[in-house]
Amino acid sequence: MQGLYAIKFRLPQHLFQKVLLSALLLVSAFAVSAQQTGRTVSGRVTDETNQALTGATVKEQNSSNAVSTDAKGAFKLNNVKGKTLEVSFIGYKTKLVAASGDLLNISLEPDASMMDEVMVVGYGKQAKKDVTGAVTQLDAANFRQGVVTSADNLLQGKIAGVRVVASSGEPGGGVDVTIRGTGSIRSGSTPLFVVDGVPLTNDDVSPGGSNVGFGSSKAKNPLNFLNTSDIESISVLKDASAAAIYGARGSNGVVIVTTKKGKSGQGSFTYDSYLGLSTIAHKLDLLNADEYRAAIKDKSFDHGGNTDWQDVIYRQAKTLNNSVSFSKATNTGNYYVSAAQMDQEGIVKNSEFKRTSARINASESFLDDKRLKIGINLTGSETRDDGVPTSDDGGSNGQLIIQALMSNPTRSVYDNNGNFTNFNANAHYNPAYLLDIYRDRTRTLRVLGNMDVSFRIVKGLEYKFNLGLDRSVGERNTTIFPNITDLNPTGRYVQTNLDSKSTLMEHYLNYNLLAGKHKIDAVAGFSYQKFERGGTGFSIIGLASKNTGVLPENNPGYAGTQNGVTGFAQINELQSYFSRVNYAYDNKYLFTASVRADGSTRFGENNKYGYFPSFALGWNIAQEDFLKAIPVVNELKLRASWGQTGNQEVQNKLTKASYALSPAQGYYLNNDLTLVNGINVIRTPNPDLKWEVVTQYNVGLDFELFKGKFYGTLDYFNKTTTDAILNIPAPVLSPTNDIWVNLDGNYGGKIVNKGFEFMLGSKLISNGKFNWSVDVNGATLNNKVKDLPISEITSGTISGPGLSGVTANIYRNGYAAGSFYMWEHIGFDSKGNNIFRDVNGDGVIDNNDKVVFQGAIPTFTYGLNSQMTYGNFDFSFSIIGQRGGYLVNNTGLNALNINNLASDRNVSKHYFDMGANPANPPQLSSLYLEKSDFIRLNSVRLGYNIKVKQLSWLQGLGIYVTGQNLFTITNYSGYDPLINSPKAVNGNQSIGIDYTSYPTARTIIFGATLKL
Repeated sequence: MQGLYAIKFRLPQHLFQKVLLSALLLVSAFAVSAQQTGRTVSGRVTDETNQALTGATVKEQNSSNAVSTDAKGAFKLNNVKGKTLEVSFIGYKTKLVAASGDLLNISLEPDASMMDEVMVVGYGKQAKKDVTGAVTQLDAANFRQGVVTSADNLLQGKIAGVRVVASSGEPGGGVDVTIRGTGSIRSGSTPLFVVDGVPLTNDDVSPGGSNVGFGSSKAKNPLNFLNTSDIESISVLKDASAAAIYGARGSNGVVIVTTKKGKSGQGSFTYDSYLGLSTIAHKLDLLNADEYRAAIKDKSFDHGGNTDWQDVIYRQAKTLNNSVSFSKATNTGNYYVSAAQMDQEGIVKNSEFKRTSARINASESFLDDKRLKIGINLTGSETRDDGVPTSDDGGSNGQLIIQALMSNPTRSVYDNNGNFTNFNANAHYNPAYLLDIYRDRTRTLRVLGNMDVSFRIVKGLEYKFNLGLDRSVGERNTTIFPNITDLNPTGRYVQTNLDSKSTLMEHYLNYNLLAGKHKIDAVAGFSYQKFERGGTGFSIIGLASKNTGVLPENNPGYAGTQNGVTGFAQINELQSYFSRVNYAYDNKYLFTASVRADGSTRFGENNKYGYFPSFALGWNIAQEDFLKAIPVVNELKLRASWGQTGNQEVQNKLTKASYALSPAQGYYLNNDLTLVNGINVIRTPNPDLKWEVVTQYNVGLDFELFKGKFYGTLDYFNKTTTDAILNIPAPVLSPTNDIWVNLDGNYGGKIVNKGFEFMLGSKLISNGKFNWSVDVNGATLNNKVKDLPISEITSGTISGPGLSGVTANIYRNGYAAGSFYMWEHIGFDSKGNNIFRDVNGDGVIDNNDKVVFQGAIPTFTYGLNSQMTYGNFDFSFSIIGQRGGYLVNNTGLNALNINNLASDRNVSKHYFDMGANPANPPQLSSLYLEKSDFIRLNSVRLGYNIKVKQLSWLQGLGIYVTGQNLFTITNYSGYDPLINSPKAVNGNQSIGIDYTSYPTARTIIFGATLKL
């Protein structure tokens, strides 16, 4: 004790107080620590099937004290015992839990809120409430119903601003998809398609059809290899903020296709089978045999028969589809396996599409905390397309549908001996005979797959690796057998082969941080993609007769003489660096920024790389205190974005010079005449060539009212294409007459698309037994060409007798892209002769009197979708339509012109009733320019789900009937107002021309779905 007193005595008073205070603070710290340890709460967060929810947020209510669950759904939160916890996860209802124990098991329920929907965006996913760009996602339940052979068709009428137009109604035929208007003159307007993280090339994967007398034909739809039953969702990235992460490939928008994965819970087995019956949706109204006899003056044109030639070539067609799938998810992974076979007959005889496909999607987690994940997506398909002699460039008479429309209805199909009648005079052909002598078959094998690996380095930081392969091999065999026409009468066979491969390698890092009110989601990475294409072809003339020997496609050398061999090979590479940051503060204020740098071998050394930035802001107004007190408003978000994307869809090697051998010329060398081959430059190099650039800004509003009863999205956009790539006249002293350039500051030129989009929806009734939801979408579009350095660019070849070199489309400053340029037809004189407006009043109708008509692109498109359920019944329908667009009816101009009455051919009642003189020659004018406005009942479905309580293993047996393309209200006189025939000139796009396209079908489907 003395020692203690001695120490106390020796220490100064103030120093002693500091030591004592420090000791007390140390003891207090230990006490508080012990108390906090005692107030720590642990637990696990799961879904409704007891599967762990990784990344769920557990926070102390009204506090920034929060953590995220780990791979096992586990969490640990300090200093919260006895308080209230707020537990949330995207797509699930937020739950308040009393932290009354040390270990909590928390189960969340799915939330039907539209704003909590998880959306697939580039290189990741986001909750809809956090998305700042213009992104729309369709789930499988909302896809277009009916016989659908390709993923792009699933979008028709479902998303505002997305227009899906067939270039042909044949099975597996081509489809044109445009998002927010046409933005390029020659580089195409097709969006980038990404399937399970693998960007696809927009190039064809099967060969085009060769001309054996009927004109050439387009390749089949490159997306028809996917079994649409395997698709889980499709996301459409419309504005630059959403699409800029794909840089030089996102200028026309991005469509992300995600296929199905195994789901939590018991494994499921699904078998779906349907039978479809199709007929032509609309026959053209032609003169029948009796009407034709009354109309003609030359009675030698009456051949005594009575034939409807449309009925001769069209048929009722069947479609059979069977698909089976099995899926399951476990605590560590999931898998999905499917197989399907589709056999679709076309409504034109001899046409058919067959597809056999299989898919496996699998993923598995490794290490104790699921730190390592490996996933595989693999699909393989073989398609077979049997075509008929149809073409967009078959001239005035060289294809099947033209002949069926023009053929004299008083002729017969067969003569008295049962042989095809032959009226091969002045290019008149028996349509049934054309079908008989023609064979066209395309076989395409395509494999698409990728392996993605993710490794969590530390909490919140994940490395991802994606390796993809897209490989296709196509062969097309086209034959016209020896025949009695003037179309290759000794026969001709052409084989073309196409081999394409794309390899993808991507490395990127994902970083996620949740700290109080701050949430950060960032991605940065590198991408490399290599495209390889090659093809060969040859032809044989002088074939053996049909049904003699072996088919040429099986034994090309069995008869005839080879008369041509072709081949090509190309490589294109794309190397990219990309990054994006999403930041949210207090779930109210959102910010997104991204940038991508793309280097492409398609562009010159001076502009190898392009840089594409974007920025976006969002404000969740509903999270503000002044709106939280208003129960009517559940969600209200304002968005604004700006960004740039690029377009590199041009042919390879435009930046390099190209040479060709010139004919040998004689030179005297040492007094001897010597023949020397020369070299000509056929393409002037341009090392400054670079990407087309699309600059777009967007303002949008998302809302949800009355607990999700009403919801919608509103957007205004302005999208401008600059640096357009065109082939224009070359400067003086250039080695060629033209040169490929960008219409930039030196040349000018841009295309502006702007408009307003909306989607309005309502859950009108939702009482458990009866549910009814309706949504309507629409988009306006104002398209205009500005600042072209040349007066005009023409496109849109018109086919018909005496119309060689005539074009219908024009690109001119101040007008919409692909407007029409032609004479204005103002009526007929007393003799039935055409009267055209004399614009300059000189008394002569010539090119100076042509007028620009706007425009091919509709100014308003819309869709309406309704879904109802009552007990075990479901009923849905979809309506689509458009207004403000026009079509050039090149079919009417050529095949159905009044002039046909003077040449032993038929004519439509539409033109006959006008009172025109049969002596009028076919001339392009506004007489053949028709409105493409329409409204269509696109699909209707009625289903019933049979449930047997005694069979616990049976999840359901659904039976359904679906009608597709049931009726169309339109004044257009052609087969279908929703059509666009490819009639490009020198690579410049054509828009709004209908030339004897394969007609659209009306289909009734009877199907059943079994789920175990």
